[in-house]
Amino acid sequence: MFFRHSNEMWAEFPELVAGTLFAEGITSTVDAAAPAAGYHAAAAERLAQGPESEMPEIQAWRRSFSKMGLKPTQYRCASEALLRRFRQEGALPRLHPLVDLCNAVSIAFAIPVAVFDLSKISGDLEVRHADGSESYLTFAGEMEHPEPREVIFADAAGQAHARRWTNRQSGLSAVRDGTRSVLIVAEAMHDTAGDDVPKLIGALAAELASIWSIEGRRGRLTASSPRFDPSPAMNSQLQQKRD
Repeated sequence: MFFRHSNEMWAEFPELVAGTLFAEGITSTVDAAAPAAGYHAAAAERLAQGPESEMPEIQAWRRSFSKMGLKPTQYRCASEALLRRFRQEGALPRLHPLVDLCNAVSIAFAIPVAVFDLSKISGDLEVRHADGSESYLTFAGEMEHPEPREVIFADAAGQAHARRWTNRQSGLSAVRDGTRSVLIVAEAMHDTAGDDVPKLIGALAAELASIWSIEGRRGRLTASSPRFDPSPAMNSQLQQKRD
């Protein structure tokens, strides 16, 4: 499979910076509490200087949600929702070591991070506008259909793995105890996103190496190079074509 944003998305949001990380060999038996706590501390330090709504990363996503015709305080990007909960409760729920780590990194950087179980994705995965026929499985087990023109993560089978772009992930491809292969995606719109997104992906790659002894494969997507393929051979071929 490969991951990409549609050409239309790049045209509408040229400020987008996206980073990817592919990993195989994930298990749920490791302990990620200590590194997650370090990122929680970084988030708490930022929140001590002002609420999440004042962070440039969050403000940029609010502008993007408004551009999509959504009320930003009704539909919050994932990092804002996590930061808000962390500010109010002082902690985040523990779900799975990798999810906990990604959530912790997300609030430290104030950037949405999605992690998908690749075994639940059919064919390629694309961030695009919905046509309204796609199916979305909630965490409660209910089936929904995204609104036409809503931004979704869609696979080749018409399954929506996230709704309203970075607002809500599907229960279908959520990381579970049996998950082994994952795709992690970080997206940002703010002025320094070009520096911050690679730093975030680098931090997660370092944690994968330290906690799971996994060497993940990283990618950075741009309008001129919008596709990420987890296969090293395919990535090499694409790079040769670009060169």
